[in-house]
Amino acid sequence: MPLSIVTAPARNQIKKPAAVLRSRLAKDAEVMALLHENTVLRRQIARVRYVPADRRGSGAGQARG
Repeated sequence: MPLSIVTAPARNQIKKPAAVLRSRLAKDAEVMALLHENTVLRRQIARVRYVPADRRGSGAGQARG
């Protein structure tokens, strides 16, 4: 029997408690860091400004009359 078949369940049993036992403070800190990262990334993206030529193709799904 290959060793990986034996060790895979053991590794899964070790990983599960780590996720459960993680402190609420650590989870809150990670959420705050991700929110900050999202805010910073949003600031780096310029607003899209559409010109009339861009809007011509946006009615492709509309019925023509």
